[in-house]
Amino acid sequence: MATKRDYYEVLGVAKSANNDEIKRAYRKLALQWHPDRNKAAHATEKFKEINEAYSVLSDANKKAQYDRLGHAGVGSQAGPAGGQQGPFQYSYNYGDVGDFFKDFSQGGYSGGDFNNPFDIFESFFGSRTPPRQQKTIYRMELTFIEAARGIEKTVKINNETKRVKIPAGVSSGTRIRFSEFDILVEIEDSKLYQREGQDLYYELHIDYADAILGTTVEIPTLEKKVKTRIKPGTQPNTVIRLRGFGLPYPRANQKGDFYIVVRITIPTHVSGKEKQLLEEIRTRK
Repeated sequence: MATKRDYYEVLGVAKSANNDEIKRAYRKLALQWHPDRNKAAHATEKFKEINEAYSVLSDANKKAQYDRLGHAGVGSQAGPAGGQQGPFQYSYNYGDVGDFFKDFSQGGYSGGDFNNPFDIFESFFGSRTPPRQQKTIYRMELTFIEAARGIEKTVKINNETKRVKIPAGVSSGTRIRFSEFDILVEIEDSKLYQREGQDLYYELHIDYADAILGTTVEIPTLEKKVKTRIKPGTQPNTVIRLRGFGLPYPRANQKGDFYIVVRITIPTHVSGKEKQLLEEIRTRK
């Protein structure tokens, strides 16, 4: 019998990960490996493994047992590989993940933010299997800026030209259902930002003198450059939040936040004068 992998390794999270981090990791992997989306030969087994890991790490009691005793501590509590672990059960034959989004016609979905399909998927958990519908699926690649700001594009489906509107703030993997076809959105990574839901993270590199003395910098947010004060004595990896400067929530009048992560550059070589000044500072402590 093959040795089971460590559940934290399966989800790609640290042992210190909190519930939100575990859930985010699970959602990302489950969407990636759902057998109706991923046609790799081992996708089904991978999907079952992900669900089993999540069923343990998302349950406080099971997680505590697992942390103390490993796989022996949970035993059969994790359930069979194809059983009912996590929000997704492939054995229920949901068909394509997008079958849940029949209300995603233009303007047809009234639930606000639909960039995260899992919230909707989980809301159907335990209900009857939705009917499978055969529709043309058009895969659309967007740049990060196109996805952030929203865009109208022309697509050709079944020899017909269609004009579709992609709302601002959609995320990669979002499937939008129109009356005659579905759009599956794939988004290029940004060169400037890291995305976490509708929040954006930007790394700001400053030198050690600015960290000590303080400074004012211009931050390139999505909409405009924003002047931000770096306080004297700022420590490495300090995080500054700009509320409401993140990505918009589709179909909702709300935005995520923009986080500035301060990285301090320490020079490998300093001039003689700089060294003398630093030595003077050190002797005054």
